[in-house]
Amino acid sequence: MSTTEPCPLPTSSGSDADRTAELAGAVKAAAAEGRALEIRGAGTRAGQGRPVAGDPLDAAAHRGLVDYDPAELVLTARAGTPLAEIEALLEANGQMLAFEPARFGPGGTLGGAVASGLSGPRRPFTGALRDYVLGVRVLNGRGQVLRFGGTVFKNVAGFDAFRLMAGAHGTLGVLLDVSLRVVPRPAVEAALTLDLPGEEARRRVAELMRHPLPLSGAFHDGEKLHLRLSGGRAGVEAAKVRIGGEAADPSGWAGIRDLSHPVLAGGEGLWRIALPRTGPAGGFQDLPWDQAGGVRWLRAAAPSPGDWDAAARLGGHIQRLRGTADPAFQPLSPPLLALHQRIKAALDPDRILNPGRMYPEV
Repeated sequence: MSTTEPCPLPTSSGSDADRTAELAGAVKAAAAEGRALEIRGAGTRAGQGRPVAGDPLDAAAHRGLVDYDPAELVLTARAGTPLAEIEALLEANGQMLAFEPARFGPGGTLGGAVASGLSGPRRPFTGALRDYVLGVRVLNGRGQVLRFGGTVFKNVAGFDAFRLMAGAHGTLGVLLDVSLRVVPRPAVEAALTLDLPGEEARRRVAELMRHPLPLSGAFHDGEKLHLRLSGGRAGVEAAKVRIGGEAADPSGWAGIRDLSHPVLAGGEGLWRIALPRTGPAGGFQDLPWDQAGGVRWLRAAAPSPGDWDAAARLGGHIQRLRGTADPAFQPLSPPLLALHQRIKAALDPDRILNPGRMYPEV
């Protein structure tokens, strides 16, 4: 299936539409009047940033498939397109999103996934979300349509400005369209559990990753190590024998991906503590972890005051995924804050797009 005109996804509701002109007009009017805008999509990631004092700009209706060529492993869709619809289309063609974005609810969108920049359990094994973004079409703070990147993997070279949009939470532009590299879906998936304490489990995973095994997930719930294997049947079966442990249902990994697993769900807040995967974990070592030890999960209203500095000393950072406590992101050093401000000024000189969503000064 290859198209040059926008076409609906197979499961669409018939509401697919290009709202570029409407959104551009709204941004231009806000810029002319000096009004800040709060960019809204499906609202499933509202807990991932600070409140924005601005008029709502609803971008959810800008949705639908723009182009998809399974043979080229490239898909382009509008930002408001639900992830569930994209993944259903890819599955029908034996493909998938390698970065495994969390859905955070049934309405989660492609734009929300890119704006948050979060990758799922496959990240240590297949790469991060930003590695699969080939290009974007965005509105800047003046309502101008900008294109960054391309639609083929060979176009990706040098300084990739389009990848700045991944994890920018709408502070640098209103996402319109996203082009992604997709990958073949593995023929077989299996899951294992092993009774290992957290740090011993992390060392075991590091040792396993030194071998050509079809690992695609490594999560520790505080008591047991959960592993996922993805690949050809023979390779997966051989890996199961080599690793040992008890067989588990691989469908349970959806809860790990979507942060609805029992050790991650509920509570007043959920915080993602990213640390070097094989480095020391300090005071965070007893927390549940994902991504082979590269992400620790803290379920609390807020980190303790010393946690922010502790994470920075370990070469990591903290980010809020659920809750309301401030700050929501690791505080920036003065040089890094200045860099963020310069990038913001280049793309949104009047600071009208999601001002303060990540940091008060940006």
